[in-house]
Amino acid sequence: CGQRQRVAIAMALACRPDVLLADEPTTALDVTVQATVLELLDDAVRRHGTSLVFVSHDLAVVAGIAERAIVLRRGEAVEEGPARRIVTAPEHEYTRRLVTAARELESALDRLSGAGPRTGGEGGRA
Repeated sequence: CGQRQRVAIAMALACRPDVLLADEPTTALDVTVQATVLELLDDAVRRHGTSLVFVSHDLAVVAGIAERAIVLRRGEAVEEGPARRIVTAPEHEYTRRLVTAARELESALDRLSGAGPRTGGEGGRA
């Protein structure tokens, strides 16, 4: 799955687009492959000046890769701003509930697995 993601990203970048839409590019990838895909996207943005529209449900990934974020609820933007601020200090009630739910899920998964807390981001899984 990770190899397919990398190939798809490379193909999309081959024509040097001004904007790249990455819709859930790290879903179902293990942490190592996820990091490789994120590095590939970050490299494309920095080297080629490509703008990246990154769609994800993973708040930790969003906080790590995005400069700005928009939170959508039922297709409508409810909050927009710096990604880290949105994840660490959300202003809109829906965003606060979303961040809280992500943290509670992470905590429950940690308890079930017997593992210690995950690291790598605020408000979501690493």
